[in-house]
Amino acid sequence: MSSADRAYLNTRVAVMATQLLDPDTIGSLSQMQLPELADRFHLTPLLEEQQSPRSRSRAIEQALIQLLLGELQILIRPMSAAERAVVLAWGRKYALFNLKSLIRGKLHDLDQKEIRDNLFDLPANIRLPEQELFRAENVLELLRQLEAGPHSLIARQAREIYEQRREPFALEAAIDQRYYAGLVRQVMQFHDDNLQPLQHLVGAELDRIDLLWLLRFRFSYQLSPSETFFQLVPSMRLLHRDRLLGLVNLESFQRVIDSLPPPLDALLAESQTVIDVQRHMGRYVAREARRILRQSPSGVARALAYLMLREMDLFLLFALVQGRLLNLSSEVVDIALEITEPTCPWSGAKAA
Repeated sequence: MSSADRAYLNTRVAVMATQLLDPDTIGSLSQMQLPELADRFHLTPLLEEQQSPRSRSRAIEQALIQLLLGELQILIRPMSAAERAVVLAWGRKYALFNLKSLIRGKLHDLDQKEIRDNLFDLPANIRLPEQELFRAENVLELLRQLEAGPHSLIARQAREIYEQRREPFALEAAIDQRYYAGLVRQVMQFHDDNLQPLQHLVGAELDRIDLLWLLRFRFSYQLSPSETFFQLVPSMRLLHRDRLLGLVNLESFQRVIDSLPPPLDALLAESQTVIDVQRHMGRYVAREARRILRQSPSGVARALAYLMLREMDLFLLFALVQGRLLNLSSEVVDIALEITEPTCPWSGAKAA
């Protein structure tokens, strides 16, 4: 980027970062009812009482994702091609959400309206060729059509897995794996001062994903060590290839937790369930993103850190809206917002 473009990006990130929620703000939001939330965040679908709670919830989810991706579009404007590519690679997770909805629709023979109702409206540089994919007769044809575009690696891997196993779980796991592998590949295109902060940021996210996948695949789904390792994407930070090879061969949830490297060992020392791990690892990623947002000289790393934090905030806001639409108790909503620790009976059940 030119100096002017770099200054524009840093200014944009700094201004947008003022929107991020701090704990005090989250606490005050938890006391708001739907009209107050609608007014504060310009969420007019919340006020459409003639719509069902499900329709209002879906409209809010769509609005929040469009808000996030709209900000992404603003931030990539001054970026170089490589910088733009890595940010768009991160944002394409929402296209893969749509892909999974299309696949489930084909597998369960749903009508097109029902499938469309479950798709997000995405920017052109992220979305799938959905009109063509709708016309595919089955999942394999859908994936073959997708192989002709920018998602070719994901589509090819998913098709090969599905041809071998015909299992929806294996198909979706392959899509997720190739998504993260592609994100790593985009990060490794850099050979300048952007590389290290992007490695730290995306590496922290992969630490989170790898640990959650490892625990679920090994102890909830009872996959073998080799099957589990095959599903993982080694991190560029703590949970690298050799460390994952050691962890997948451990025979219990607790042994995995006890064998984690610093600072994860201390962070997760009291974790008894996958839910505990998910909560603490989310905080770990958020802390790393905030550090990069505050300190990194890399504009693209700061922009991506902002988007990751903004996504977390919007998911919390959506959880609050869901709680209000479903008339959940304040105790349950506060747990969802991570204001209080879980006290529900299921939270104390140990992972298998």
